[in-house]
Amino acid sequence: MNIVSAAIYPGSFDPPTNGHLDIITRALYLFPEIVIAVTDNINKKHAFSLHERIDLLQKITKKLKGVKVTSFSGLLVDYAERINSFVLVRGLRALSDFEYEFQVALVNRKLNKKIETIFLITDQRYTFLSSSIVKEIAMHRGDIKKFVPQCVVKKLKEKYYISKIIK
Repeated sequence: MNIVSAAIYPGSFDPPTNGHLDIITRALYLFPEIVIAVTDNINKKHAFSLHERIDLLQKITKKLKGVKVTSFSGLLVDYAERINSFVLVRGLRALSDFEYEFQVALVNRKLNKKIETIFLITDQRYTFLSSSIVKEIAMHRGDIKKFVPQCVVKKLKEKYYISKIIK
C-alpha cells in the first residue's frame, strides 16, 4: 500500500477564487501536502503574470499548513514525474466540468499509468464561480468581494479600475 505524501492541484488560477481556496482547504483533509502547480500556458492570455498568480496564491494560503505553491510549463504528467507526486486534485462545479476533466484524467493516465486524479466537488456556494466570471465582473467595476479573497480584490481593482482611469 502506497501512502501519498503530496497531491498536485494544477491550474491557471487567473485569478485564484474562493472556489479554488475551498478545494485547497478540503484537499488538505485528504493529503498532508498540496502542491499548487500554477501553469504557465503561453497559449492562454492571462490577466495576471505567472509571478502575480503565484504571489496571490501564497498570500491566500499562508495560514494553511502543508501548502506549497510552484509553477510548471509543459505536460502536467512530466511535472508530476519530476516531483514524484502522482495524485492530481481537480475541482468540479458542474456536469460540464466533469466531462472535460474526465477526458483530461484519462489522457493523463494514458501518458503515465501512475497518475491518479481525485475529483472534489466544490461547495455549492461556488458552483457558478469561475476566474473568467470574476474578471468580467471586475472589468465592469462590480462587487467581487464575495468571490475572491481580499488580496485578490485589491489586485483586480488595481488591474481593471486603475487601467480604465489611465486610458
